[in-house]
Amino acid sequence: MSQRHPVTALASLPPGSGRAFTVAGQRIAFFNVAGAVHATEDACPHSGAPLSEGQLNGCVVTCPWHNIRFDVTSGRMPGSKENSLAVYPVFINGDQIEVEV
Repeated sequence: MSQRHPVTALASLPPGSGRAFTVAGQRIAFFNVAGAVHATEDACPHSGAPLSEGQLNGCVVTCPWHNIRFDVTSGRMPGSKENSLAVYPVFINGDQIEVEV
């Protein structure tokens, strides 16, 4: 059963940035896209690279190891109809980021 977990203060994730946290035993990447926070699994499915360390351009993060790109809002590679990454519901509670895992 899914459960909400507090993650960090919203101020610690400024727009245009990404950062990873371990939540409920899972490494999850959080991305702030123009003020909206999105969460995906942190490991690139190709080689396990930490996506939170990739370059975020709009809503697309580029894997830091092999330049594979993912839309952080959907978990899909641009142009693909299938999800490549797990995505998690994010909630803002006051100034706190929460995620449902």
